[in-house]
Amino acid sequence: MCHDVCMTTTQWSGLGTEDSASIDALIIGRRIRSIRKERGMTLESLAAAIERAPSQVSALENGRREPKVATLRRVATALGTTVEELIADQAPDERAQHEIELERIQRSIGFASLGLPKVRVGPRLGDDALATIVGLYRKIEQLRDERQATPEEARRANAELRSDMRERSNHFAHIEQEAHDLLAAVGYTGGPLPQRLTAAVAEYLGFDIHYAADLPSSARSVLDERNGRVYLPQSVIGSIDARAAVLQALASKVLGHTEPTDYAQFLHQRIESNYFAGAMLMPRDASIELLSVAKQHKDLSIEDFRDTFAVSYEMAAHRFTNLATEFLDLPVHFVKVHESGTIWKAYENDDVCFPTDSMGAIEGQMCCRQWTSMLVFRETDHFSPFYQYTDTPTGTFWCTSRVLASANGPVSVSVGTDFTHARWMRGGNTSNRAVSTCPDERCCRIPPHDLSERWHDHCWPAARPNVNLIATLPQGAFPGVDTTAVYEFLDRHAPHDGDTDDQR
Repeated sequence: MCHDVCMTTTQWSGLGTEDSASIDALIIGRRIRSIRKERGMTLESLAAAIERAPSQVSALENGRREPKVATLRRVATALGTTVEELIADQAPDERAQHEIELERIQRSIGFASLGLPKVRVGPRLGDDALATIVGLYRKIEQLRDERQATPEEARRANAELRSDMRERSNHFAHIEQEAHDLLAAVGYTGGPLPQRLTAAVAEYLGFDIHYAADLPSSARSVLDERNGRVYLPQSVIGSIDARAAVLQALASKVLGHTEPTDYAQFLHQRIESNYFAGAMLMPRDASIELLSVAKQHKDLSIEDFRDTFAVSYEMAAHRFTNLATEFLDLPVHFVKVHESGTIWKAYENDDVCFPTDSMGAIEGQMCCRQWTSMLVFRETDHFSPFYQYTDTPTGTFWCTSRVLASANGPVSVSVGTDFTHARWMRGGNTSNRAVSTCPDERCCRIPPHDLSERWHDHCWPAARPNVNLIATLPQGAFPGVDTTAVYEFLDRHAPHDGDTDDQR
């Protein structure tokens, strides 16, 4: 509703939404009640003065009836005031403001979703109680908004997490110890972790492994603590990630994760789950021994690290960053980049200059076209690693990079270090070299002059929309997971009394 002091009949009749009408009706109703009481008039006397039933005046004062212009004129005359005074857009006092806010709250979809009974907003509801109820609901809405995690909140959480990872050199000692103790408990003696020992870990923790064709597409796994089951999608059967999927699912149990209260905690738990899986598949002591020997021979290789423990290249790259600084005195960086140039993941403690937004977040930024992680896409040989030195404003950095497949197209995964420490790495003698002056836009964002001259004003590219950059992150304790679908899935698969193992 328009809140101008002078409201015409045309303006009034032009109201089209229920929300605007109900909100203004609440304010107007409280103003009528306040002025009536100032005049010492009862509800009944005002009703008689405007020739309406007391119930109709009550509905008007409680904002349940949209006031018509003719009615407001009669009310203004009866109260000795003006229509303009009745339709002013502020509540008459703090009590009325709280009453209006509580009425709005209890009419909202958000309140209905809580399943709570409505509170009668009347004179018997004390000022303190009224203020407390309104304050509590404001807090609920704040927590709901934090859980919804807008893109801004997600970027802020990512920036804070990267800062924490940098401070600890991406090393989580408590997770290393949990993994070490658990491996010892199931009899691990060395080499790649066998699938039978992965199953033994699940059994040791009180869980059976089940593969389901109908696992909700929004969940990578479901842990059923009531019935002691780990559900995984059938697509991981026989894949190199089958063990990792089991261990990532069990991580929440081992690490004592609780339902995340905000997106930052969700991200932190996700990092810890992936770290735990890496620490189980590439145990600390064996990994340090392997890497230390390789460093002595100046032959550190992500490929060898991957092959020794039969894991994915990305997991080996992640695990290398967990151990390199803490045990090898080697500063490193890691970056995962989509073929479009969008940075998906990044970590550094070697002062490489990743692009960031105003909040300090790296994820979602565009990678320099001259970096190893972008130039690797031009290579025709994706079987062999690609090495390159890149001169940047913060120094010269060496990288090894590979192109991998993903559900959203090719991505590159790169691990590197500064020029001083590149001598410890296989490929440190590469002659491949590039120059990046990013964040200077002239580096790779502004076309060369001859190209610009040739094509400026002669083309009109259509951008491919990226839904992830437009939409807010899904609401819920576990962003992106359809909780209802998960619960329905568990209902379908939960064992019932009397079922035999075959029936299950």
